[in-house]
Amino acid sequence: MFSSSDLQKIYDSFIEFVFYYGPKVFGAILVWIVGIRVIKLILRALRLLFEKSKMEGSLKSFLHSLVSILLKLMLGISVLGMLGIEMTSFIALLGAAGLAFGMAMSGTLQNFAGGVMLLVFNLLKWAI
Repeated sequence: MFSSSDLQKIYDSFIEFVFYYGPKVFGAILVWIVGIRVIKLILRALRLLFEKSKMEGSLKSFLHSLVSILLKLMLGISVLGMLGIEMTSFIALLGAAGLAFGMAMSGTLQNFAGGVMLLVFNLLKWAI
């Protein structure tokens, strides 16, 4: 079926593959694990900060979710970049999708942004 030289070539190409991609995969996994833990610490500190402030509950929840999603998205993009996946087109696609979503939901997003601004101004009123 396979000759010994064919098996040796397969073995050599496998070893080359492992030594080329192994450190990248190991580094990406390590960055992912450390990144998730750092994100949890940041979110815990943010939650403690929010508990001490006189911020509206819905604004706390919104900001906590927003920071969580943004940090996890940045971590995912970094890890995929470490694995050698070209992220330029993916980021451009995300930007275009965000722009399209923002234009489609412009009226709703204006009302939402107005509500967030009212909550922030109310918080600033208490801070002064």
